[in-house]
Amino acid sequence: MKNKNLSIRKVVQYLNNVENDGGFWLPNIQRPFVWSQEQIEKLFDSLMREYPISTMLVWRTRSNIKRRKFIDNYRDDLRLAQFQVPEDNGIKLLVLDGQQRLQSLFISLRGSHNKEELFFDVLSGASADPEEVRYKFRFLNPAKAIFPWVNFKKIVFSDAMPNLLANELMAQGGMTLDAGRQETLIKNLWQAKKVFVMEEAIGYQELDSVDNPDTYTENDVVEIFIRANSGGTKLGKSDLLFSLLTASWDEADEAMEDLISELNASGYEFTRDFILKTCLVLLGKGAAYDVKKFRDDVTKQEIVAQWSRISAAIRDVRDYLYRKTYIRSDQALPSYLTLIPVIYFRFHYPQRWAQVKGLDTYLLRTLLCGAFSGRPDGLIDKCVRCIRQHERFAVEDLFEVIHNDGRNLDVSEESLLQASYGSKQIHLIFNLWYRQFDYQPAYAGNLPQVDHIFPQSLLRSVKDLNSKTGRQSLMRYQAAARDQLANCMLLTADENGFQGKCDAEPKDWFADKSQAYLDMHLIPAKPGLWELEKFDKFISARKQLIVSKLRQLITDIDVATDSAAPDPADEHVPPVTEQVNALSQEVVEAEPVGAPRLAAPISPIQSPNTGQAAVARSEIEALLSSFCTPIAEPSKYIAGFRTSDGKEIALERETSVITLWTQCVSVEDAEIKPARRYSNTDTRNSNLNRKNCPALRLGNPALVWKLSDRDELVDFINWYGGIEFTE
Repeated sequence: MKNKNLSIRKVVQYLNNVENDGGFWLPNIQRPFVWSQEQIEKLFDSLMREYPISTMLVWRTRSNIKRRKFIDNYRDDLRLAQFQVPEDNGIKLLVLDGQQRLQSLFISLRGSHNKEELFFDVLSGASADPEEVRYKFRFLNPAKAIFPWVNFKKIVFSDAMPNLLANELMAQGGMTLDAGRQETLIKNLWQAKKVFVMEEAIGYQELDSVDNPDTYTENDVVEIFIRANSGGTKLGKSDLLFSLLTASWDEADEAMEDLISELNASGYEFTRDFILKTCLVLLGKGAAYDVKKFRDDVTKQEIVAQWSRISAAIRDVRDYLYRKTYIRSDQALPSYLTLIPVIYFRFHYPQRWAQVKGLDTYLLRTLLCGAFSGRPDGLIDKCVRCIRQHERFAVEDLFEVIHNDGRNLDVSEESLLQASYGSKQIHLIFNLWYRQFDYQPAYAGNLPQVDHIFPQSLLRSVKDLNSKTGRQSLMRYQAAARDQLANCMLLTADENGFQGKCDAEPKDWFADKSQAYLDMHLIPAKPGLWELEKFDKFISARKQLIVSKLRQLITDIDVATDSAAPDPADEHVPPVTEQVNALSQEVVEAEPVGAPRLAAPISPIQSPNTGQAAVARSEIEALLSSFCTPIAEPSKYIAGFRTSDGKEIALERETSVITLWTQCVSVEDAEIKPARRYSNTDTRNSNLNRKNCPALRLGNPALVWKLSDRDELVDFINWYGGIEFTE
């Protein structure tokens, strides 16, 4: 092993340059570049202070190995496949350890980071504590940077003497400096020239397989790579395992990158760590990481051979999560590990996947209770054994396994209300609560945002008497009280933006809001509770509303009736209890906001309670079909129809009275009056969807009608079919 040293400027010139002993490159076993701008800026401060940086490890070889270029103009959305270089038998230097440092140097001295370049404050450098920044570096837009910020690459690659370069920079900046600041400028330029050009500040150890081919074989180099990285935090264990996999699978890096990119396209954050652990579980190797598993050629060959099936199983579970539940973003997914038993079932029993029951119940309970938190590898293995033993995804059996492992699955009122601002549990709860929010925004910045009802700044201002000092200095509402679920609501990005709620007090923010808005956010409708001095009473009242809204999360869920793969658009939104109405308003004209049902109820036509009523509802649908044209196959709770002149009408299939939704028409001469008029922004039954009644969804005005019998329905259809739209 040879020890070599180079200047930083020379090393940067060697990157991607075949004319310098084949050039420095990155082997595909290296993970992506992960350093932030702040980390890079601190690296340059350390270099200017002449702090030592770790020795790098480089492999000199002729091996026909996949490699990629260092990135000059880095962007967050880059794909590593763009930088791959064709294999060849020429001499090359592959960096095994030191990628993050070299890549940072290359971006800063040859390129840019998200279109910003590294600038140096040439008047900085005053003495500072070791943990503080002394030499100031910043990534800035070159078009907006002004003196004393100077593009650092121009300093490093200038051959002018620092004294002359100082005059040039002052002239370009239009600045006249006093003697003291001129001295600082010249001193900094000499320091940069010394550190980056004159001294051989970069040291590396070279494994030479060109002149000594028998000393360092490819297997030796992989082992050295793992040992060199396993002692620090440069790479996670999954990265080390992946390095073993890529050594025998040329397409591993690209295949992994493609899969993760696809999985995360809509807001999730699946990781390589999760994928590799899933591979081990699916192939019967156990969930625990162990380098020996990936040194086993059989395991590596199985992963390669089964990759298409493995990736298909992961995609299917991810698609179920996104399309069939309300867990549609990383924010609402507290643990990805809870998905591994599900993926195992999909992988080994694909023919039974479409008929799986209880999956929603399993996901909600395990995620809300944190069943797979801590050290879950043993629990994952037990769940997998349970599935393999019964050859089915039996939620009751899995819950027994989880309970026997000493983990909780019970959601109490207390545990539900303990979800707090910033937690993933609160996003999961809000995803179920605010079902009308669209979690498929046009851009990431449009995601709904959690906000405090009583602003933090307002609550911090409330002080109690400190008996020791006699002053009003004790903060009454600590973080736990300020951040609790009962003081949080979900707002659109516009509502929470600069011209939105900000730090508005509840009495001001809710003053002009509709009853429907208050119902949606479960806000106690008595304005007296919106005052700061009534905060405790407001919280108490809202907790009761929340508990009533999310009662299904707290009470036992009937797993047997859970649908196989329910479509969110087809799920029923049952009414909130009378307790909610009493707490939230004194006079109720609007229908109360719905609460999500976690287990699909029995279809009304098959109701075991009142067979006669079920037949009556069936006859109602038949009657509507004889007068109108069905729009689509009825969902469990909505049957949509279209009249001969194109107006839509929707029947709620589960109600005891005949409940119809229609488009807005003139009701001035109607004998029957609508129960309620909905504006295009009023929340409504979320089962009204684009499949069964597109004109009645949220975003369109609508009317709700309550009819008592068959004759009234016939009269209504005849009237509605001949009336014109009003809007």
